[in-house]
Formats: sequence, structure tokens, C-alpha cells
Amino acid sequence: MSAENYQKAKEIILKEDEIADFMGGCTDEIIRLAEKKLKLKFTGFYLDYLKTFGAGNFGAQEIYGIIDADFENSSVPDAIWYTLTERKETNLPENLLVIYDTGTGEIFCLDYSRLDENGEPKVVTFIPGVDLENQTYEIIDNDFGDFLLDLVKQEV
Repeated sequence: MSAENYQKAKEIILKEDEIADFMGGCTDEIIRLAEKKLKLKFTGFYLDYLKTFGAGNFGAQEIYGIIDADFENSSVPDAIWYTLTERKETNLPENLLVIYDTGTGEIFCLDYSRLDENGEPKVVTFIPGVDLENQTYEIIDNDFGDFLLDLVKQEV
């Protein structure tokens, strides 16, 4: 189901181009640089998202990805910059990649320590400012495909 959900979300984004504002797909070279910088290996749906869209907005929904190779001097919606910033400022664990900010004090992350049988990470919450031992890491979606479809549906 998740592969179907990701494909459906992707089709909606491509069809609804008047509310889609994305940077454009990333090269394999930039993706490898980002993986090296974060010490993570992007997989499946999120990897396809990076190659297809890069990063950007669908309506009011800002979905983080990769803007360019300057990860240190960037801003939202650059997932690499945001993740590195949160690691420095809030002790974000190295297994998490920030993909979405709710605007209510919590961020959604791909959790690379929780992979399903297809290698897809769960989407979990992280609350900056809460001690690591008190984080609940609530599962928001089973994978990025389910997460993306949920966001896209809110906008159409």
C-alpha cells in the first residue's frame, strides 16, 4: 500500500502544478554529499522524492529535502541544513532526518533506526527542547509515502 500511496501523492503533485513549488530534482552527487554529511543513507520513497522534487511546497505544506550542496549556509526547506542545525542546537539524534516542521513546536523526522522490511524509515515526532530521555518519538506514519500522501490530501 505504501508504494501505491507514494505514487498517488507524486501524481497529485505533478498534476496540481499551480500549487506545487519545488526546487527540482537533485543529482546523485548532491545526494551522496548529503548522505555523507549526515552519516545516513537515503532509501526508497524519500530518495525518489529527492531525485524528483528536491524540496519545496505543495500549497501551504513545506516538505523538506535538498536545495543545493551548500548545507551550512541554507535555510528551510533544506532538510540537511535543518537537521544539522537541530543536531547542534537541540541534540537531535543522528538517526533522525528532519522532513517537516509542524509549526506547533514539534518536528517530523525520518527515523533511520526504525526501518521496515523494505528499508523504509518510520516518520516520527521530535520535540526540540525536550530531553532525549523524555522524547516519545511517536510514529506519525509508517513511511514517507504515507506521510506525503497525507500532506498532499490536505491541500487538494
